[in-house]
Amino acid sequence: FLSSMFMHGSIAHIFGNMLFLWVFGDNLENLLGHVRFAAFYIVCGIAAALAQIVMDTDSIIPMLGASGAISGVLGGYVLLFPKREVRALIFSFLTTVPAFVAIGIWIGYQLIVGYLTPAGTGGVAYAAHIGGFIAGVALIKIFALGRKV
Repeated sequence: FLSSMFMHGSIAHIFGNMLFLWVFGDNLENLLGHVRFAAFYIVCGIAAALAQIVMDTDSIIPMLGASGAISGVLGGYVLLFPKREVRALIFSFLTTVPAFVAIGIWIGYQLIVGYLTPAGTGGVAYAAHIGGFIAGVALIKIFALGRKV
């Protein structure tokens, strides 16, 4: 469960994940502190891996990437900073939108494409993305206890 969060299939794969972590992770880390943020990130990553395993039990394809854990970061971010302006590439246009819009489009894409992708085909672990996101939404208030939001 842990090692897949720290391995990636290509430079582009790790770059994409780190871009999302950079955009959305900094505010959460500043709020939670380094230790709580690291724990939140790892718990979301484990939840993401479990979601992928549950949704695709017959898969023999290994999971790679931090995107499940980062999806948890997005889930936490949208609850704590929904109106924070973020720069986003939406339909080929770079624009500034509230976080809930950018993350809403992202989760909508994950749900639609994940539903349309046949199980066991490899590629993107959409169930991990959705599971990580749900974990982030469910857990962020616990991890943020005692912190001023």
